[in-house]
Amino acid sequence: MTLPFRFAVNMLRPGTGEEWRERCRRAEELGYDVILVPDHLGMPAPFPALVAAAEATTRPRVGTFVLNAGFWNPTLLGREVTTTDALTGGRLELGLGTGYVREEHERAGIEFLPPGARVDHLRRTVEELDRVLAAEGSPRPPLLIGGNGDRVLRLAARHADVMAFAGGRTEGGRVTVLAPKEMDERVAAYRRFEKEAGRAAPAELNLLLQRVVVTDDRAAATADFRPYVPHLSEEEVRELPLLAVGGVREIADRLRERRERYGFSYLTVLDDAMEAFGPVIEELRGN
Repeated sequence: MTLPFRFAVNMLRPGTGEEWRERCRRAEELGYDVILVPDHLGMPAPFPALVAAAEATTRPRVGTFVLNAGFWNPTLLGREVTTTDALTGGRLELGLGTGYVREEHERAGIEFLPPGARVDHLRRTVEELDRVLAAEGSPRPPLLIGGNGDRVLRLAARHADVMAFAGGRTEGGRVTVLAPKEMDERVAAYRRFEKEAGRAAPAELNLLLQRVVVTDDRAAATADFRPYVPHLSEEEVRELPLLAVGGVREIADRLRERRERYGFSYLTVLDDAMEAFGPVIEELRGN
């Protein structure tokens, strides 16, 4: 089943209240369906930023992309979720992940657990959050879970409305970019886990586009990315799922191909690419 495209922008940059509202209004004008906020130190605090985003706009949903589960007590998180969903008129989408930045945990005085323990904590957070919200009589907002490892994929297959793929994996503190064939394998693994979970309907699949460059010279636009993937050929670099490089129509065609190949219908860009990606949204919607 081919799902319609949805588009989101992940807002990384803080600013004054009016600057924030103006950027959110601009995202709405450009056609974004969701305004997202990450959960990193030095970036906007997620829940107040989302309330302000909803107040400044009328159509887009708002969400976290993604909360670092290690930062949150599930009971207190339940309070934040319930209040934010109410204040945004039910427009909240909740994104959760294990967290991967050791330095942020150290700055916050929170233990940085080994990978397996972080997944365990994410699972407990999801389950306890469901219990807390049910006890309060509050429905859980749509849930997005981000990650690539088998245990996170299995967790998402059981609980999430959206599975978010980052296009890379963290190994020993370093991020390794997933080549197209590796992404094929990860998506196929997730679909197997969905079948094992007996889902009535498949989840929406999200992809974070790490770089968007509208250009007639794709080779030049990807040249500075080559050092991150020295093991890949130039053609393989151009085909990386996390890159959107080329003319507007060319990018749109490739994103249609990726939806067909992988199932990615929900696409997220970073805020520095918000304007550049606007014409691609128009092209994909046929406007």
